Amino acid sequence: MINSILNDDQLLRYSRHILLDEIGIEAQHRFLNAHVLIVGVGGLGSPAAMYLAAAGIGTLTLVDADTVELTNLQRQILHPSDSIGQTKVESGRATLAHLNPEVCVNAINSHADDTLLQKWVSRAHIVLDCTDNYITRHIINRACVQHRVPLVSGAALRFDGQISTFDARDPASPCYACIFPTDRLFFNEVACSTMGIFSPLVGIIGAMQAAEALRVIAEVGCTLVGRLMMLDAMIMHWQTIRIGRQADCLVCGSMRLVSHF
Repeated sequence: MINSILNDDQLLRYSRHILLDEIGIEAQHRFLNAHVLIVGVGGLGSPAAMYLAAAGIGTLTLVDADTVELTNLQRQILHPSDSIGQTKVESGRATLAHLNPEVCVNAINSHADDTLLQKWVSRAHIVLDCTDNYITRHIINRACVQHRVPLVSGAALRFDGQISTFDARDPASPCYACIFPTDRLFFNEVACSTMGIFSPLVGIIGAMQAAEALRVIAEVGCTLVGRLMMLDAMIMHWQTIRIGRQADCLVCGSMRLVSHF
């Protein structure tokens, strides 16, 4: 059901957003009625989910097949120590319920395969890719292109992070595969379990993913469509690269788009 009126508690809770001319009551309504799909509830998904819940996103769907381990706690701030052994999605749902009980959280304890993503991407207003798996990233991207759902992609490893937004509703927007083609396998793909990761880095990138999602939903500002931002957290240096849609892309260049909603 669409929320059309903010009650007194909501007016107080979200007052600092409402005071922003660029957001105000109208955009806060959009937040309350929005559905954000977050794939991966680890280092990136943790801060992203917490900021989106705090901002009043009406529905968050969390997808992850992992359980909380002691090694996660150094950076995955969504999960407290007493959640070790629980599924990440249930741990995340419990934390978000304490943070903002008004938010509806769907906890999907499953790998993000094509069948699952076809179902949930089509229901979402925007998708956050917070995974660390190259194959999964491409499955998410294909579903977002097919259903014309904006995608915010983040990544972090060691001291290096990156973020961009892809919006298949925009004819000029590239997709993830335009930058990282599906026909080029990354055999040297590594994970933070073997290479390590600087804890605040995932907080920075994850928070930026939340910011991108909110601005896309509110339709304010200038998103990262057409730009890839890369952070070297060792020296706190940002580099921005302009990226364009590739006409020969095997995903957005040939896939027939379907209407969303």
